[in-house]
Amino acid sequence: MKALGTLGTTVALALAVASAAAAAAAAAATPKDPPVTLDTHVDIPFGYMREARFDAGKPSVLQVDLDKMERGGLNAAFFIIYVEQGPLTPAGYAHAVAQAQQKYDDIALMLRTYPDRIRLATTPGQLRANRAAGKLSAMIGIENGYSLGHDLNNLDAAYARGARYVGLAHMGHNDLCTSSTPMAELGDPPLSDAGISDFGRSVVKRANQLGIMVDISHSSDACVREVLSISSAPVIASHSSSRALLNHPRNLPDDLLRAVAAKGGVIQAVALKGFLKLDPGRDLAEKALQAQVAKQAGDAAFDSERHAYLPAYVDGMRRIDAAFPPATLDDYVVHIRHLVEVAGIDHVGIASDFNGGGGIAGWTDATQTRNVTAALRQHGFSDDDIAKLWGGNLMRVWDEVTRRADARHGTG
Repeated sequence: MKALGTLGTTVALALAVASAAAAAAAAAATPKDPPVTLDTHVDIPFGYMREARFDAGKPSVLQVDLDKMERGGLNAAFFIIYVEQGPLTPAGYAHAVAQAQQKYDDIALMLRTYPDRIRLATTPGQLRANRAAGKLSAMIGIENGYSLGHDLNNLDAAYARGARYVGLAHMGHNDLCTSSTPMAELGDPPLSDAGISDFGRSVVKRANQLGIMVDISHSSDACVREVLSISSAPVIASHSSSRALLNHPRNLPDDLLRAVAAKGGVIQAVALKGFLKLDPGRDLAEKALQAQVAKQAGDAAFDSERHAYLPAYVDGMRRIDAAFPPATLDDYVVHIRHLVEVAGIDHVGIASDFNGGGGIAGWTDATQTRNVTAALRQHGFSDDDIAKLWGGNLMRVWDEVTRRADARHGTG
C-alpha cells in the first residue's frame, strides 16, 4: 500500500507540474498590457459630470468614461480644457476664462465623486503610484491658450489646478501665435511667416519655469519653429500625425518631426480620421449632416459641444461610416511607423482625440484600447517599443520638464 501511495504522490506531482507548465505557457501566450497606457488628448463637453449623459462614472454617451477605461485597459488620460477661439477683446477673454474655469470645476467634480476609481496625477510619479494602487489617472491639458485671457497669471492659476501642458493655439489665430488653420470668419489672414507673439513667448518661458509642457499641436509651422528656438525644455505635440503621409496643415512635416525629437520632445500620433485618410466624399457628407443637425436644433452653425451627441447626428454618422468607411487601425499604425522612422522610437506616442472628433475603425472608444496594442504588435513593434509609445516617452518628457523647472527654482 505504501508503494502505491508513493506512486500516487509521484503521479500527482507530475500532473501538478504539467498543469503549472500549461498555465505558464498560456500566460506567456497571452500578451501583457503595457506598464502604462496613457492617452494625451481626451476632450470633455460642457456639462461634463453635470448632465446625466456626461457622468463619467456611469455608462455614458462619451467615448471615454471610467467604465470604458477600466474595461479597455486605458490607465491614464489628459482631460482637456478646451475653449473655442473667439474675439481678442476684453469680453472675449473674460468669456474664455469663465468657460475654462467651468471645465476645471467639472474635472474636479469627477475626481471628488469617484476617488476610489480615479485620481489626479500632477507628476509622472503620481501616475505610477496610481497605477500601482490599481487606480486610473486623470491629468489636465489646455487646448487653446486663448483661455488664459491674455493674462500670464492665469497660467499660474492653471498650474495650481493641475494643468501640465498648454496648447498654444487651436483653429484660428489667437494672441499667442498663429494657427495651422486660419479662420476667415474670425478675420484671420492666410498663413504667413508670422509666428509667435510677445505674449506667446512669455507663456512659453513661464511654462518652462512652472514645469508645464508646451504643446505645439494646432500651431502654425512658423510658430512651432519659434517655440523650439525659445523653449528651454522639450516640447510635445499632444495630437498630431504625419503631413508627409497626408497633406493636412494640422499634421507635422518631417523637418518639424526631427526638430521636436532633437529638442528631446515627443509627437503623439492622433487617431482622427481626417488626419489619417483623405476622403473628400466623406468630408462633404459630414458637413451636410452638420448643417442639417444644426438647423434642426434651431442654430445657425454646427457646434460639436452642443450637437455631436444628439441622436440625429449620431445616427447620421453611422450612415456616413457605412457609405464612406473611416480610417482604420492599420492606417493609424502606418502614421505611427512613419513618425518613428523620422523622429525615432523615443519620440512618438499615442493620442485619441476622443470626444473631439477622434475615433477610427478598431478604436472607436476606450473599450477598444487593447486593439491598438495588438495592431502595434502585428506591425512588428516589440513590447519595449509599445511601452514607450503608450506612455513611456511622454512620461520621460514630462519628467524632464519637471526636473528642469525644479532645478531652476532650486527644489530639484
